[in-house]
Amino acid sequence: MTPPPKPPREHDLGLEYDLGTLHRRRFLGLFAGAGLAAVAGCSADDTGSVTADPTAASTSPTASTTSGATDVDEIPQETGGPYPADGSNGPNVLTESGIVRSDITKSFGSASGVASGVPLTVELTILDADKDTPLNGAAVYLWHCDAQGRYSLYSDGATDENYLRGVQAADSTGKVTFTTIFPAAYMGRWPHIHFEVYSSLNDATAAGKITRTSQLALPKDACDTVYATDGYDGSAQNLARTSLENDNVFGDDGGVHQLATVTGNATEGYVATLGVGV
Repeated sequence: MTPPPKPPREHDLGLEYDLGTLHRRRFLGLFAGAGLAAVAGCSADDTGSVTADPTAASTSPTASTTSGATDVDEIPQETGGPYPADGSNGPNVLTESGIVRSDITKSFGSASGVASGVPLTVELTILDADKDTPLNGAAVYLWHCDAQGRYSLYSDGATDENYLRGVQAADSTGKVTFTTIFPAAYMGRWPHIHFEVYSSLNDATAAGKITRTSQLALPKDACDTVYATDGYDGSAQNLARTSLENDNVFGDDGGVHQLATVTGNATEGYVATLGVGV
């Protein structure tokens, strides 16, 4: 499997941006060592957490279901990559009718494609990192590649589709939930999911000011299991060529602030949870 084709260079934030981001994160990491708590929902083990019971996964406590304040750091600011479809590089799905949805496996509007793969539910809990309180009404735009490593609207074979993209508003506990599929591992990157946080649904659907852009990392043990199933040709080989430690986004801290906790199995699906401090 090869990575999706890149658009013209002037639209890509590029290595210079990524290096600048990593330098800023290393600087912030000095303060984290002074006593800032780890992000809620992240596993202490850099392989993540996987259990065999998807029913238990959907009811496991997360930052959004625990009582009282939840201690959380700000999630690192990251590049949105070259395939955001938020108007910053080519197409803009955020202003289209149908983008506000929880199930993002299907294309909407005039497109009719469906992304196939191992089922994945993504649960993000959006929190005010200063006050450790849920951000009720904040909105999240989430997107990722399909099981073949293609990004809808950009990659050959998926340019006429807009699947695996959607917006949700956070509930009173700060939670947003997306029904999707487990993304592929393409060459050069650790398996990941992109997202942008907005202050409100109106801001998100107007492609307004972004509060935070970041990425979620998926744990190795779940990836190994998924990539042994049909439909993920090349992902196992691509995964073997990288690691959280050498990934150009997660590598500065091994993904400790962005590694999701994943539960479930490849037959009935997985649930990925992450606390997101902004």
